[in-house]
Amino acid sequence: MNGLMRGLVQELSGRIRTAVRDGLHEVGSRYVAGTAKGGDAEFPVDVLAERAAWDFLRERGEPVAVYTESEGLRTIGRSPGYVLVIDPIDGTRGAAADLEMACVSIAAAPYGEAPTIGDIRYAVLQEIKTGHWLYADADGGGIESCGFPVPVPRLSATTEPERMFWSLEFNGHPAALMTEAYGHLIDASANTGGVYVFNSASFSVSRIITGQMDAYVDIGNRLLRDRPATEADFRRVGHGSILHLFPYDIAASVHLAERAGVTITDAYGKSLHDTLLLDIGPLNQRSCIAACTPGLHAALIDSIRW
Repeated sequence: MNGLMRGLVQELSGRIRTAVRDGLHEVGSRYVAGTAKGGDAEFPVDVLAERAAWDFLRERGEPVAVYTESEGLRTIGRSPGYVLVIDPIDGTRGAAADLEMACVSIAAAPYGEAPTIGDIRYAVLQEIKTGHWLYADADGGGIESCGFPVPVPRLSATTEPERMFWSLEFNGHPAALMTEAYGHLIDASANTGGVYVFNSASFSVSRIITGQMDAYVDIGNRLLRDRPATEADFRRVGHGSILHLFPYDIAASVHLAERAGVTITDAYGKSLHDTLLLDIGPLNQRSCIAACTPGLHAALIDSIRW
């Protein structure tokens, strides 16, 4: 089964990436084509990638359950042993603009009543523009990679927030609320470090694995939980929906990050393992703080103004 599932997720990733690269300039990539099940805007490249994923799996005919951003849960064949949690493009806006910050994200876990991130056995992230990929499974082989100019994982040793290169999230997050919480960290690090907005959890976390970034922060879900009165603001910028980290946004990247030695938790410092893979409701959406060192991770949790 190990060889079968490994081959399946890697071939599927390549098929999705090829479809997006081949079709990107044939679709109107920057207009919104609809809305995904979770409420996020759906672009034409999303539709293209979703179709490529489903067509490939139907052609292969392996009995699997499939959960994708736009279509939700579907099954192929009888008695599927695994569920594939797929974000065909994590970083749609980057892909639409033909930038680097977009990944195919695929995680596979045994299919049951309520699989979680902690149940994941196989995970792959593949950059859509370059084709570079990261792969890990639960058999203890560590991180495998292809295309990167240096061996990975290659975590940096940064411990001071003032010197960190970090990425943060604004999609579906009220800008004023976010800067109230960590604007002082932006001010402290923008000159002596670097501050980036990638709009892709997968790309952001993977950059910590490659050593290009030191940290990733998405705190919207904790702010909502701590301050329920902010819900109206979150729904306003989410055009009626709560748009925090969905399970498919982080499933593969959490599995990979943990095997690379990244310190990655929710914004309370708790494990993300109990996150249900097939539930995208607001109560199962998550926050995330990931860092190259435990010291930097702790400093971020201590210094953000909750």
